[in-house]
Amino acid sequence: MADLPATFVEGFHDKDAVQRMPYRVLGNTGLKVSILSLGASSLGSVFHETNEKECVALVREAVQSGINYIDVAPFYGQTKAETVLGKALKDIPRQAYYLTTKVCRYGATPEDMFDFSYERTMKSIDESLERLNVSYIDILQVHDMEFAPSLDIVLNESLPAVAEIKASGKCKFIGITGYPLDNFRTVIEKSKVPIDTILTYCRYSLNDTSLLSLLDFLVARGIGIVNASPISMGLLSNRGPPAWHPATQEIQTACKEAATYCKSKDIDISKLATAFSLAHETITTTLVSTSRMENLRRNIAAVTAVLSDEEKAVMEHVQTEFFKPLSSPHWEQKEVDKYWVQRGGKPKTT
Repeated sequence: MADLPATFVEGFHDKDAVQRMPYRVLGNTGLKVSILSLGASSLGSVFHETNEKECVALVREAVQSGINYIDVAPFYGQTKAETVLGKALKDIPRQAYYLTTKVCRYGATPEDMFDFSYERTMKSIDESLERLNVSYIDILQVHDMEFAPSLDIVLNESLPAVAEIKASGKCKFIGITGYPLDNFRTVIEKSKVPIDTILTYCRYSLNDTSLLSLLDFLVARGIGIVNASPISMGLLSNRGPPAWHPATQEIQTACKEAATYCKSKDIDISKLATAFSLAHETITTTLVSTSRMENLRRNIAAVTAVLSDEEKAVMEHVQTEFFKPLSSPHWEQKEVDKYWVQRGGKPKTT
């Protein structure tokens, strides 16, 4: 039987489920986290309308089943995700989970979406703590650094504010998040504030394994690695991505063809995608967001599922035939450029 993590609470957890769940240490934080973690963005109805009662029950079942890492942000549903998660956490022992949230991304419109200032960051943590019904956050992260007018404001205002928040005891560790990978290297190398974790999304999946290029750099510095969205925000699913998905047409076509091929073999591409992302031992945890109980249970089952020889062969085939030929596996800069066009142009920085 596997050793029980520090988050295990006798009488609350399903002990058998916890012992089945694999855990990995998150960089130098010392936190032993489940390889499958819960992204709470779905609780904010960001993908579709949600049932609050089901969301509250889902969070409880996730934690009881051994998931001990929960990620959220004020931006998701414009505080709705934090609010709903806070209702769920009221009846869950605080010892039972590690909680992460974010600062710097807030509103729904381009004009009020981002604020990387010291002042707003200091205010944000208190708002989040109140919504989440907790006295501290385990990891406080700067949200989507690429949208800052310059990384200098992240280095000179956002991160020093988070460091002050850490010194106050309102958070224990400091993280940074974003989609472009080079920003992680830049900020980690230049920051006077030590970085404990990074979170990126859609960068270690069947269709894009770019995160591999950064692993040695991160591991050498003891930085914990969080990979979100193994199905690439719906690209690697039979339903397909939402209309707002920023992937290029080339990527979307390749993913659709790959899903169709898998379906012809009576295999769900989402199952392959989840298994692929979970398997990499250097990537500490993979965040998956859902507001539906059936999806949560399917994801938990995927942790211990063993792919058949046919499923392994199909996985290799789709990578070779559909994804390796892509001219580029990512959509870096596309969303950022769109954002600054909506804002009327990026301000000049000195």
